[in-house]
Amino acid sequence: MVERECSGSVEKERQTLWIVLGLNFAIAAGFFITGAIGDSSALIANGLDNTSDSLVYGISLVALSRSSKWKRGAANVSGGLLMVFAVAILIDASRRYAGGSEPLGTLMIAMSLVAAVVNLACIWLLGRLKEPDVNIRAANTFSLNDFASNGGILIAGGLVWWLGSNWPDLIVGVAVAGIAARGGIGILRDAHGEHHEAVHGDKK
Repeated sequence: MVERECSGSVEKERQTLWIVLGLNFAIAAGFFITGAIGDSSALIANGLDNTSDSLVYGISLVALSRSSKWKRGAANVSGGLLMVFAVAILIDASRRYAGGSEPLGTLMIAMSLVAAVVNLACIWLLGRLKEPDVNIRAANTFSLNDFASNGGILIAGGLVWWLGSNWPDLIVGVAVAGIAARGGIGILRDAHGEHHEAVHGDKK
């Protein structure tokens, strides 16, 4: 009976991750397209963020039926990817600062609202899962980070439209990198904490 419940739980987690994976790929494509059209660092940053998230959700799907040690390894990869993403966004923002950019505020606002709805759906889906493992918790961290980033894009888009300047867009791009770095550190700490508990639990 317990085995059947565990199997059902894993299957529900798998289905949820597939849905969240598809939503993130779709929103990443939207960010890249609107970022290219609107010359926006913030939109491109979020496109990279969602692409990174999608890769991590794929890793999490593979990890679901694996051992706890394998799951912790997958979470470490997830955290590491977020750190790499943060560096890539800082490089892109620096390039746009040096070379100049002309972001479209209205397009940033529209895309941020669409993305916010999608991210809320992801948060709701992941929140329905009971006793989430380290990878599911990492997925939820990504969705919360994305939702926070959408708020930043919305504000930046309004300022860009109002002031006719690119600096709000660049600031949000850098802020998204900071949010990603913080999320990556949190995931790595979570994985390390589980590893610590596993090691000391075995010794007992």
